[in-house]
Amino acid sequence: MQVLIIGDIVGKAGRRAVKDCVPSLINDLGLDFVIANGENAAGGKGITKVLAKELFSYGIDMLTMGNHVWNQKEIYAYLPKENRIIRPANYPPGTPGNGHYIYTSKKGSKIAVINLLGRVYMPEVDCPFRKSDEIIESIKNQADIIIVDVHAEATSEKVAMGWHLDGRVSTVVGTHTHVQTADERILPEGTAYITDLGMTGPRNSVIGVKTDVILKKFKTALPQRFDVADTDYQFNAVVVTLDETTGEATDIYRIFNFE
Repeated sequence: MQVLIIGDIVGKAGRRAVKDCVPSLINDLGLDFVIANGENAAGGKGITKVLAKELFSYGIDMLTMGNHVWNQKEIYAYLPKENRIIRPANYPPGTPGNGHYIYTSKKGSKIAVINLLGRVYMPEVDCPFRKSDEIIESIKNQADIIIVDVHAEATSEKVAMGWHLDGRVSTVVGTHTHVQTADERILPEGTAYITDLGMTGPRNSVIGVKTDVILKKFKTALPQRFDVADTDYQFNAVVVTLDETTGEATDIYRIFNFE
């Protein structure tokens, strides 16, 4: 099974990158399933129903979120109705939407996707390590494949999660920092891992924001409005090859395309 997992989609440039790249990758690579982090799709802050439908129309099967999940008010009512979007599972009980879901691939395999939020320099949430244990125990007999998106700031927290889940899930990917790391590997017990997928969004920017805005912030130390850039794009992702019988990963490689 070939799975494409796309790094944080940021603004118009990110959506354009998905439109340009995903359909051809599906055809060229024979992809079975496509996952993307969509928490920055709406001007860098959250996602809307209209934008989610747009991304699904380009071939994305499901979207994970992160700390900006609640930035668009309509999402509170939309998430419980749209199973193709999941929010971090370690938000407190009673939070709208699902933190994991089991999907069916084009070949009929059951793919569980779990979204977790880190706690270092992030909003106060429940423990992602304990929550991952809880979810995996509850679904272990229901899914052939388990893929985890850890939306976290600290590199160490994401690396720790990879080791924590090695051999119990198929893939662990990190998101949030918008800079693709070069540490993709298969961990000893068969789990594919990368610390951060990177960003699918405006290439000529500071992790998605207009460069002049960020330079002014650094030089003056004054608050600035973080306007998303709309320049040439970059497309960051990984392709993971998974054994549908064992759930183990056999290959992972990065994609870094740009306009």
